Amino acid sequence: MTHDPGGDGTAREFRELLRSLKVWDTDLPSFDPDGAPAEPLPLFHRWFTEAAAAGQPEPHTMTLATVDGDSRPDLRTLMLHDADAHGWHFATHATSAKGRQLAARPEAALGFYWSLHGRQVRVRGRVVPGTPEEAYADLHARSTGALAAALVGRQSEVLGSQEELRRANAAAWERAETDPEATAETWTVYVLVPSEVEFFQGDARRRHVRLRYRREDDADAWVREMLWP
Repeated sequence: MTHDPGGDGTAREFRELLRSLKVWDTDLPSFDPDGAPAEPLPLFHRWFTEAAAAGQPEPHTMTLATVDGDSRPDLRTLMLHDADAHGWHFATHATSAKGRQLAARPEAALGFYWSLHGRQVRVRGRVVPGTPEEAYADLHARSTGALAAALVGRQSEVLGSQEELRRANAAAWERAETDPEATAETWTVYVLVPSEVEFFQGDARRRHVRLRYRREDDADAWVREMLWP
């Protein structure tokens, strides 16, 4: 048998595949930070709109990072529900893993990546829960499937079997269709109030542009600064 100092053949092929993949094999837009607005939200709206117009798949998906009770980082991908003067909005069950983590330590980070333009946006800050009325409005502004999923509940709990999930899902769909005004008591809207927002524009020659907005001591005004890539 031939000795493979780098591991078995499958591992070697995997590494070769990783190294063969191209990064930003397309024309990327330029970004002049000198022309950026005084606050991050208008720039986020512009980049988001441009990503959607370019055909970026699911530009509203984002990574949410939290910390658990043992100070271990945790993350997951979910959907952005809004971005306004209050902050970046998302929703989940208060009883889910992320809901419990946010209750214990209400700080988080968000990450967006729009590969077609080589752009990233990172947002960090404290997280505040919305009102039950906001949660109800959010839940009923979405599809029947979204309502059914919320009615299933039990997010992050251990699942005994796929059959158990099928039964719960079927019952939730029936309720959502027969009672479209139904609500899920634990469904909660959260708003990440930003203290720091970073915009990253990739460059094929690795001369990336990084513009960070940050607040000092919870001041209303934003400080803008460039970062080395």
